[in-house]
Amino acid sequence: MGRVMLLAHLLLFALAPAGLALHDYGKALSKSILFFEAQRSGYLPSNQRINWRGNSGLLDGKANRVDLVGGYYDAGDNVKFGLPMAFTITMMSWGIVEYGKQMAASGELGHAMDAVKWGTDYLIKAHPEPYVLYGEVGDGNTDHYCWQRPEDMTTSRQAYRIDVEHPGSDLAGETAAAMAAASIVFRRSDPSYSNQLLTHARQLFEFADKYRGKYDGSITVAQKYYRSVSGYGDELLWAAAWLYEATDESSYLDYLGNNGDALGGTGWAMTEFGWDVKYAGVQVLVSKFLLQGKAAQHSSVFANYRQNAESFMCSCLGRGSRNVQRTPGGLLFRQRWNNLQFVTSASFLLTVYSDYLLSSGQNARCSSGTAAPSELFDFAKSQVDYILGNNPRGTSYMVGYGSTYPQQVHHRASSIVSVKVDPTFVSCRGGYATWFSRKAGDPNLLDGAIVGGPDAYDNFADERDNYEQTEPATYNNAPLLGVLARLNGGNGGFNQLLPVVLPKPTIPTKPKSGTKTPVTGAFSPFTVKQTATTSWIAKGRTYYRYSVTVTNNSPKTAKGLKLTISKLYGPLWGLEKARNGYGLPSWIESLPSGKSLEFVYIHSAAQADVWVAGYTLV
Repeated sequence: MGRVMLLAHLLLFALAPAGLALHDYGKALSKSILFFEAQRSGYLPSNQRINWRGNSGLLDGKANRVDLVGGYYDAGDNVKFGLPMAFTITMMSWGIVEYGKQMAASGELGHAMDAVKWGTDYLIKAHPEPYVLYGEVGDGNTDHYCWQRPEDMTTSRQAYRIDVEHPGSDLAGETAAAMAAASIVFRRSDPSYSNQLLTHARQLFEFADKYRGKYDGSITVAQKYYRSVSGYGDELLWAAAWLYEATDESSYLDYLGNNGDALGGTGWAMTEFGWDVKYAGVQVLVSKFLLQGKAAQHSSVFANYRQNAESFMCSCLGRGSRNVQRTPGGLLFRQRWNNLQFVTSASFLLTVYSDYLLSSGQNARCSSGTAAPSELFDFAKSQVDYILGNNPRGTSYMVGYGSTYPQQVHHRASSIVSVKVDPTFVSCRGGYATWFSRKAGDPNLLDGAIVGGPDAYDNFADERDNYEQTEPATYNNAPLLGVLARLNGGNGGFNQLLPVVLPKPTIPTKPKSGTKTPVTGAFSPFTVKQTATTSWIAKGRTYYRYSVTVTNNSPKTAKGLKLTISKLYGPLWGLEKARNGYGLPSWIESLPSGKSLEFVYIHSAAQADVWVAGYTLV
């Protein structure tokens, strides 16, 4: 009998190797940040690391006479939705605020801050007046009718806004929270930018509170995709909490104390946290203020916030009066579509709250007894480990991490050949016929993307049309940054209740003039070298002459060379204008192996972005 039991245990061990897998959280952190570069809209910088993406959405806002170029696409489509984008920025910023020191130790703080700034630069543009906020660019209905990479978009880029006559307290409140949280991130490294963000946050909170209403009643095209089911009470409290965290001003603390009951902060005990429902996040932040001894006369009210925060923790642990469902493999499960968004956000709250409790020497109180901080943290780790591959399928749900991960991601840009490899235009419906219906893996690796994940029984179908499971989203990744930094760097004796002091990061910058820049096209054998050869002053402005050398490092001859140049504001010589870029001059048929092509341009700005967008080797 003993031998039979031993054999059974050995068999179970053999069948479940993933359950014992150890993970490289530093690598997972790097990849999770990298994903945001694939989601960028607008003019891509020269330090762009996702090489298969190109510029896109360059006329966003023009029809509305406002500059809305930039920001992030939310998921596998090409629409810029303001509510999930702002939540993404808030959560990335929160992760940096709590675990920036661990990110710095792993060399990722600069990249994480760069990801936040790409979002806040856009949010600043989207808020051109105190009581005006643009909350969407593009239309989900027309966008979903097409399957095009963002560089080829032919769909509507209409922009939609909220204002005094068309309010949106949830959208304005979430954007205020994002601006306030990000202001803490940049407080030391860029005080001027930090103050700018804080000004926008104050104005947006006033707008949200003074002119109340649900944003999807004003921006009705968002209803089918990002409907505000929870209303705006949670976002008003969320914004106030982040403004207090950023300013330490008592007026925001009083707002939390005086409006906790009316807006639901003290009454709603939630079992989910995400882009729509912020109550659990508010309750965790207010609990932090209470544990820091900052509650003042609002201690009894803040204690109610804390009770609801711990109700959330206990429901995740399975020790509450109303618990979150789990799959047989142990994953938190809330809904069939994109369930992992709730797993990553819950994991962050569990992680940060465990550190608040650890720093104060306290436990969480559940209906079935107390839960130690280590229990919360260990459960959060188990959820992250499941995502990274410790699950019944042995599948990583982070693209590019591990030996087995999704290959047919529901994502327009990654599923269509890069415009830099083949610039042939992909039409609206042609993309469905040619690329969406392919059963092969994606031509471009969407490194670091967290997809929707498995169903309630740990099943997963890696199929491009299975959008419920294979579509990624920015708000899936955003909460994971802080958790992965904490897992990789450890606690290190940090007290999460002390004031935030982030180390100065090394922010990724553009290469200096004269340095060799690898061409960003995937599999490209070319290098581009730019040099500022002279400069002069005319009418008070400094002009520069740039010499650009493109070298063919391939052993073959290149024909049909196409170059894309962005951020060019002056004349250019040595190339001929072509569709979607520039081509070789008519007297040059090809670029032989080892040979170089030179052209020049003049403008009164830093060097333009130049890359090879297409070619044929013969």
